[in-house]
Amino acid sequence: MRLLFILLFLAFGASIFAQEPTQHPDTLLYRIIKTDGGELIGHILKENERELSVQLRDNRIIIVPQYIVKEIIVVKGEDLSQKGEFIGEDRFSTRYFITTNGLPMKKGQNYVQWNLFGPDFQFAVTDHFGLGVMTSWLAVPIIGTAKYSFDLGHKFQFAVGTMIGTTSWISLLGRDSNAGGALPFGTISVGDRRANLSVSGGYGVVWDSGDSDGRAITSIAGMIKVSSRISLVFDSFIVIKGTTKTHTEQTQNYVYNPNTGNYETQLVTTTIEDRKPGFGLFIPGIRWHQSEGKAFQFGFSGISYDGDLLPFPIPMVQWYRSL
Repeated sequence: MRLLFILLFLAFGASIFAQEPTQHPDTLLYRIIKTDGGELIGHILKENERELSVQLRDNRIIIVPQYIVKEIIVVKGEDLSQKGEFIGEDRFSTRYFITTNGLPMKKGQNYVQWNLFGPDFQFAVTDHFGLGVMTSWLAVPIIGTAKYSFDLGHKFQFAVGTMIGTTSWISLLGRDSNAGGALPFGTISVGDRRANLSVSGGYGVVWDSGDSDGRAITSIAGMIKVSSRISLVFDSFIVIKGTTKTHTEQTQNYVYNPNTGNYETQLVTTTIEDRKPGFGLFIPGIRWHQSEGKAFQFGFSGISYDGDLLPFPIPMVQWYRSL
């Protein structure tokens, strides 16, 4: 009798202290990101410390070990297409090819954009403020960036920022020690991290050895994520045409006078036009999301110079990597 009592007590205690699997509401859809960058979309039927039981959208049920699960995210209604297919956010939705928009980077979602000409590092200091640095493979120039974003509500955002550059180590040579540039800007955008459109404007100034020149700059850009892997991106960078200025220069030329048979000095006045033609760079392209925090972007450029539209044969190729 005593032995039977002990066995019943142990069995009862085991039923109390044994870990019950976590039950998830069947109506919730989850995005399960794995450590290898792959992901699954489905309903979590059961979960414990060892594994997940996941029902995929095609009704297959698979078992996922916990040690390969990096993150579990609830899928929102706006992450789905009208047909119910998962699209999700574009992790790099704050950036086009060149320009940015009013959306803030999420804190912790730092990234590097590798270009053919060099790297561009961007860091989210807070959920509204970001800092960055870009350069070429020769470290000339080195450009620092800063952006602060404001949420205006109803999918409207506004941001102010600046870019400040220097010729870096070339300044040690002495010739361009005072050369540099700055571009304060503002941008307003409408949309979210799946689809957005932005209009930006600023004033760029460059200086060199005491001389400076400035021009108004604007941009229209946008992106839309059309599937879980593909985003369509358009970017532009437009330098507004400046005012044409004229000035005169006077020089003394020696001219032969056939009447006297001598060379005589003659004052010559020349009118010179200082033209500042407009310039535009237009880049349509595609962004391929290879895995979580990893994307490849490709586009072809068109150039407008002084009213003429010209093709640019060198493609714009970029790689995004989360840091």
